[in-house]
Amino acid sequence: MFDFDVNISFLSGMGPSKATMLQKELGIFTANQLLNLFPNKYVDKSKIFSINELLPSNTEVQVKGVVIELKEIKQKRGSRLVGIFKDGTGTMELVWFRASKWLKSSIKINDSYVIYGKINFFNGNFSMAHPEMELEANYKKSLVSGLQAVYPSTEKMSAKGFNNKVMSRAMQHLLKESYAFIEETLSDEIVQELELLTKREALLNIHFPKNQEQLAKAQKRLKFEEFFYIQMQLIRNKLIRKDKIKGYVFEKVGPIFNSFYKSGLKFDLTNAQKRVLKEIRADMASGAHMNRLLQGDVGAGKTIVALLTMLMALDNDFQTAILAPTAILASQHYQAISELVAPFDISVKLLTGATRIKERRVIHESLEDGSLQILIGTHAILEDKVVFKNLGLAVIDEQHRFGVAQRSKMWMKNDLPPHILIMTATPIPRTLAMSAYGDLDVSIIDELPPGRKEVQTVHRFDSSRLRVFKFMRDEISKGRQVYVVYPLIEESEAMDYKDLQDGYESIQREFPLPDYKISIVHGKMKPADKEFEMQRFVKGETQIMVATTVIEVGVNVPNASVMVIESAERFGLSQLHQLRGRVGRGGDQSYCILMSGVKLSNDSKTRLETMVRTSDGFEIAEVDLKLRGPGNLMGTQQSGVLNLKIADLVRDSKELHMARNMALEVLREDPNLLLPKNTPIKKTYQQIHKRTSIWANIS
Repeated sequence: MFDFDVNISFLSGMGPSKATMLQKELGIFTANQLLNLFPNKYVDKSKIFSINELLPSNTEVQVKGVVIELKEIKQKRGSRLVGIFKDGTGTMELVWFRASKWLKSSIKINDSYVIYGKINFFNGNFSMAHPEMELEANYKKSLVSGLQAVYPSTEKMSAKGFNNKVMSRAMQHLLKESYAFIEETLSDEIVQELELLTKREALLNIHFPKNQEQLAKAQKRLKFEEFFYIQMQLIRNKLIRKDKIKGYVFEKVGPIFNSFYKSGLKFDLTNAQKRVLKEIRADMASGAHMNRLLQGDVGAGKTIVALLTMLMALDNDFQTAILAPTAILASQHYQAISELVAPFDISVKLLTGATRIKERRVIHESLEDGSLQILIGTHAILEDKVVFKNLGLAVIDEQHRFGVAQRSKMWMKNDLPPHILIMTATPIPRTLAMSAYGDLDVSIIDELPPGRKEVQTVHRFDSSRLRVFKFMRDEISKGRQVYVVYPLIEESEAMDYKDLQDGYESIQREFPLPDYKISIVHGKMKPADKEFEMQRFVKGETQIMVATTVIEVGVNVPNASVMVIESAERFGLSQLHQLRGRVGRGGDQSYCILMSGVKLSNDSKTRLETMVRTSDGFEIAEVDLKLRGPGNLMGTQQSGVLNLKIADLVRDSKELHMARNMALEVLREDPNLLLPKNTPIKKTYQQIHKRTSIWANIS
């Protein structure tokens, strides 16, 4: 029997020094981890050239022949070793600049070798420096095929001689010893139905592929399996949560909800909003714990859906909370919700880092005695001293800005976890939603309220700045307001601040007092100063708001009709889309002007062209996923589930869909994996599940 959990230092051909190198550099400790270290790429060694076939343009080639002579040539520093290599068609030189003494004693004269390396052509002769060499007899016995794997490596590994050949030899030893003991991880039914390689064949052909066709089959099998077990975990977590994790039962829709719905709403809900409310209502009445993601573009009306959900909680004598990532956004929610519920005798409070101690005491007391019904705030809500009497619902806005551990504190505020409603205005691509958020129920508000006009978006180069200033003046003369946003990238904060100040000064020159008034907001300002400037703009006392991305979320000024984004090429797509969403909130036609320099990378061109072409958040998110990859799109806090070894969310969406459908099929038929045919799935699932924890239940 082979122990796949054995430390790599005990494997054949490994030894302590190589094992330590692998552990430190690549984080590989066990035989199983080494077996699942998949190659980065493959080098085609299917052809053996004869010397008379070589061309000066050949890069890396493989040649079979014998070393007929070795000589050491002294140099200024040390010496180099030169060998004459011969086959039946000609000769070439082999050159080594390091370890010449050791090589001279180990290379066997007149024995047949297969060599591989980069060809050099000089003065009519071919040579190869530091070739890979293997005796032909060993070459024939080895697993090495025409396609040779190239493994992940580091500079330290290369410096210590732990090269690809050493790694390949270690993998060869490991496969020879463990091959007979590699167990199947999928059911025979799945393997046959999808025409997949067995696990054994897949591992052999990913490391030592017989040909391109077998390599493609191995990749398909391993990608499918990786996605399949992610989906099994996510779907099963959802089923377990619904079955075992109990939630508060909201039995009724009562007088608070009904009276607000009849007289508090200033407009009719869209069909999408009504549909989402029904989904939420069903969740919260079921007795199971709700964990729902509410997606919708900026301006789609997520906040009103969240408020109506909160009123359902109040009707059932529960408290509610909204957790927002910034004080600005929390304040905006507070102002909007306070105004809406003012006629209905509902108590609402705001809690942020800036809340005074006296006010905090009042909030803490009224939370504990149950008289405070709605608490809106930032991370301050998560502090241990914030204790609710009976928190029934927590709404988390832009949840990707909170770490899992932070969100779990919300979960721990009660004996039973509160229902969770997560709102995001960052549309999540379908492949990402199926992977990273696959354990959540997802609701999408996919229509904008009637009367909303699409924001017209244009791209202008810096040379058109005077035309842009004229356009801004024209809009201001109609009584509208304008945002001018500068990038803020933390690593270059000083430079960004200078850009902002320079921009502010040039706008002051173009839009002088007393005809124009300008607000400025940036991260270096004190919160009170920031809030003062924001409020001047909100009240219409200033016509232009010059800002960094602090206004990306949280400012609602229906009268603002123009968004000018400076150095737009430095922004990510989702950020550009969020910023554009700050305008178009009133009935007037609104505009987004993307300013950039002339020199643009291909990615920057794609981003700007996408923004001009479409306002569909989901299409924008798909492009963003292709450009940035899932880890970057989600942020490091959220990308744990996506540390994929071989699969790729963008390229392998076909395998992802196949894996999700198959996981759903298996769990519908056999939720507890008790059928004999699913024994290998259950065993593998349990091994993977040991490494996960309660975090999966908190989205």
